[in-house]
Amino acid sequence: MQGLIGRRVLSGTAQSLLRQRCFSQVAQSEVLQGNGVATPKMPPFDYTPPPYTGPTADEILAQRKEYLSPAMFYFYNKPLNIVDGKRQYLFDESGRRYLDGFGGIATVSCGHCHPDVVEAIVNQTKRIQHSTILYLNHAIGDFAQALASKLPANLKVVFFTNSGTEANELAMLIARLYTGSHDIISLRNAYHGNAAGTMGATAQGNWKFNVIQSGVHHAVNPDPYRGVFGADGEKYANDVQDLIDFGTSGHVAGFMCEAIQGVGGIVELAQGYLPAVYNSVKKAGGLFIADEVQCGFARTGSNFWGFEGHGVVPDIVTMAKGIGNGIPLGAVVTTPEVAEVLTRRNYFNTFGGNPVCTAAGLAVLKVIEKEKLQDNAFVVGSYLKERLNALKDKYELIGDVRGRGLMLGVELVTDRELKTPAKAETVHVMDKMKDLGVLIGKGGFYGNVFRITPPLCFTKDDADFLVDAMDYTMSKI
Repeated sequence: MQGLIGRRVLSGTAQSLLRQRCFSQVAQSEVLQGNGVATPKMPPFDYTPPPYTGPTADEILAQRKEYLSPAMFYFYNKPLNIVDGKRQYLFDESGRRYLDGFGGIATVSCGHCHPDVVEAIVNQTKRIQHSTILYLNHAIGDFAQALASKLPANLKVVFFTNSGTEANELAMLIARLYTGSHDIISLRNAYHGNAAGTMGATAQGNWKFNVIQSGVHHAVNPDPYRGVFGADGEKYANDVQDLIDFGTSGHVAGFMCEAIQGVGGIVELAQGYLPAVYNSVKKAGGLFIADEVQCGFARTGSNFWGFEGHGVVPDIVTMAKGIGNGIPLGAVVTTPEVAEVLTRRNYFNTFGGNPVCTAAGLAVLKVIEKEKLQDNAFVVGSYLKERLNALKDKYELIGDVRGRGLMLGVELVTDRELKTPAKAETVHVMDKMKDLGVLIGKGGFYGNVFRITPPLCFTKDDADFLVDAMDYTMSKI
C-alpha cells in the first residue's frame, strides 16, 4: 500500500476509498511490526504522576458539550484527558505518558511545570497578585528590563497584555496612531489573533469567518514550497510594493508578519523577502511589525527572535505564548519615539503586566539562559529535521519538511508533483502516533501539515522516538 501513496494509478475517488478501507483494516488489526519497522519505544523518564480521581474523559466531554462554546474543537477521534505534565511529557487520566511534540501551540518554552517557573508564580501569588496600573511594584519593571535586553537597537519600551491577540491589536493601533495612516498590510495564510482587528489581518480568518476590516490588505504569501515564485523572496516583495502603489494612497501604517507562519503550516518566508518589503514599507512611511508570538523566545535555535534570521530590525515586536510558559501573558515592544504616541490616548490594560504573570515571564527568561535552551533548540532541532528529511526520502507521502530549530513542519501530499493535500492521511497518522504515545499538532491552509513545536527541553532521544513513531505509522499505510 505504501507504494500507492502519491502515484496516480487510480482515480481520486478510488484512491480515497482504498485509503479509507486500509485505514479501517489497520485500526482493526494492530501488529508489532510494520513493513519491517519496529514498534518505537519511549525514552525512560523518572517521574510518576499522583493518582487521578477526577471525572473521566467522557464525562468531561459531555460537560463541555453542554456548557461550553459549540465552536470548540479537539484533536483526535477520542480526545485526551490530560491531567498532569512534567517537562516534555504529559500524562492522561490513567497515568499513561505522552511525548509532547506540540507544546500547546508553542506555548511551553521551558517544559511543563518547570520548578523555577512554578516557584516564581507561587511566591508572587502569596504576596500580591494584582495591580500595577495605579501603584508601584518591581515585578513588571524587572521583567520589562530583562525583556528589552534581548531585543536589538532601541526596542526597549514594553506594553504588557494578556495574549498574542491583544498584543497584535495594540501593535496595529500604535502603527495607525503614529503614522496617521489606516492601511495595514499582512500576508495571506497568516494568523495574528481572534479579535476583530487581528482577524481582519489574518488571511486564514477571512476564509473561515469572513471578518472584513477596512484598510487591511493581504499580500501574496512568500511560500517557498507552494508559492508562485518558489524561493525568490524579492519577486514576492513586488506584490507589497504594488499594494502600496495601487491599493493605498501611497502611505501605509504598517506591515505585519510572522517570520515563520505557525498556524499557517510552519511556512518559512522566502529569503530576501523581508529586507525588500522593509524598504518598501519604510519609504511609504509605515512601521514594520514582527509577530513573534510563535517563533520567538529561542524556538528557532539559531536566533532568539525569528526576524533576526532575515537581517531586519522591526519597529514593533509582539509576543505571547512562550513568553510565560503557559501563563496568560503577551507584550508589545517598541522604541521610545513610537511608544510616546499612546500618551495621547491614555492606553492601559487592567491585567496586562500583573505581578504574577511578569514574575513568571522573568523566570522563563532565566531558565532559557540557565539551561541553554536556545542552543538545545538548535542542536536537537537540526537533528530532528535531518531525521524527518530522511523519512521524506523514504515515503512519497511526505511532500516537504521545513522550519528551523524546534519549529518544524511536515507537509503530507498524495501526489508530490501536484502537491495534492493528504488531509485524510494527516488525521490518520496523527491519531495513530497518539496511540503510540506521541502528540503533534497540525495546521496549514489545507490542514495537511504536521506542526512540531515541542518544549525547548526536547532531547535527541525524544526526537528519535517522535520520528520512529511517524515512520512506524507510515509504514503501515
